[in-house]
Amino acid sequence: MTRLEYPLPPRKERFEELLKLRLEEASRAGGTRETVTVDWNGKALHVDVIDLPLEDLLYNPATHRIRAQCSHDRARQQALAADPWRAESQDYLGTLLKAMPTDPAKRDPDFDKLKEDLREYGQNEPGLVTHHGIIVNGNTRAAALRELGITTLRVGVLPASFTWDDVTAVELSLQLRNDSRREYSYINRLLAIDERIRLGLSKEAIAKEFRCSPKTVDQQVWILQHIRDQIARSESEGVALSLVEFEGMQERLKELHRDYMSLAKADPDGAEVLKEYRTSAMLLGFAKTRVRLINERFFEKFLSDEFPGHLMPTTIDTSEATVAIPGLDVSMPAVSSRVETARSVTRQVRQANARLSSQHVDEGARREAFSIREEAKKAFGEALYSAEGAARLRKRKQLAPERLREATTSLELCIDEVVKAKGARVFDQESFDEAVVRFRTVFKQLASQLSRGKEDPGAGVSWLLKAAAVEEGNE
Repeated sequence: MTRLEYPLPPRKERFEELLKLRLEEASRAGGTRETVTVDWNGKALHVDVIDLPLEDLLYNPATHRIRAQCSHDRARQQALAADPWRAESQDYLGTLLKAMPTDPAKRDPDFDKLKEDLREYGQNEPGLVTHHGIIVNGNTRAAALRELGITTLRVGVLPASFTWDDVTAVELSLQLRNDSRREYSYINRLLAIDERIRLGLSKEAIAKEFRCSPKTVDQQVWILQHIRDQIARSESEGVALSLVEFEGMQERLKELHRDYMSLAKADPDGAEVLKEYRTSAMLLGFAKTRVRLINERFFEKFLSDEFPGHLMPTTIDTSEATVAIPGLDVSMPAVSSRVETARSVTRQVRQANARLSSQHVDEGARREAFSIREEAKKAFGEALYSAEGAARLRKRKQLAPERLREATTSLELCIDEVVKAKGARVFDQESFDEAVVRFRTVFKQLASQLSRGKEDPGAGVSWLLKAAAVEEGNE
């Protein structure tokens, strides 16, 4: 995916004439001229602020605010890429600016709050435009002002020499400030990082720009690549998932990255399997607390018993198969049957989601996709219920040993405190003696519980029972 580069608007000469007149008028007006300062390549750039007619300004097709949301409607996205300045494309951008990032079919309540704020208080801060009338900062405000019937927008005018790369740098510097009114959505932030990488910026420079660590940049790159892979593999009959499908999955995707990287060191195939099933659970709408129950053995232990037979993939044993690398006399092991099974299951979920989210699928295909998705969701739900039960059982089994380990740590700390107190001659013998009596009582109760049943005790429990028996004999 190359970075976006658009042609200039067809009526740029007419706008440049208007801009020249407005700037000259502002210069002749006298008094203190209003300017706005922007960060450009680490330097402060002061540009003049003027009023411009909203009807002559264009929404920025390269804005990162709605980059992911543009994929909501593939047909309109393609028309936008072909000609971003035509009325239909500008209308599409305006619609997305007013929509919820996670569901562009719905209007964003935050947009209405912005609109009401502008209605009551007016425009407090100027936007930014290029010399060709493209809005760099203030696209959402322009959409709100147009709905309010306001005819002008107060803007700073960027230098005529600015390229698309300069425009991108300025937009990011403004939107990544801590006082930004509306933050980028998660996927748009990933796309912005990716664009900076493609421009050749170092990981350290990107981390500084986005106020995060280089390690976080690596994480974000991995997540975006994973999302793009899922989209590519979901395509069928001209329909595919969109970037918007992954909005709202930020924490689940971060946990997936962490667990995948940890598992990949010892079990690469297991890591791939984990990635596939967790991604399916995300697309099926399961919460973070349930998605994290899925491990590399989720299918064999839980899902295989629940997944519908007619949707169950037919797997081929690929354990001995190899794939030759073209041009080299080298062969690599083929993908294992575990991974193939996982990819087949997730492919059905991805393709069903893609058909349901598309506006260009006939009713018959939509009903079939809905049926597949519901069957898969039910199977995952039942499997996750079983996984939850198994997790509770494991936790219950581990609670008693964990409590004893905590008590052992407390005793070790107690030894240190006894040494310190005696060394300082402040040891409270009477209070400590009372605590020891309480400890003896609890110790005997623990031994009593462990002596019940017919279990064959190990060395540790045998010692504890003998120690308790000696204590009883001494009494």
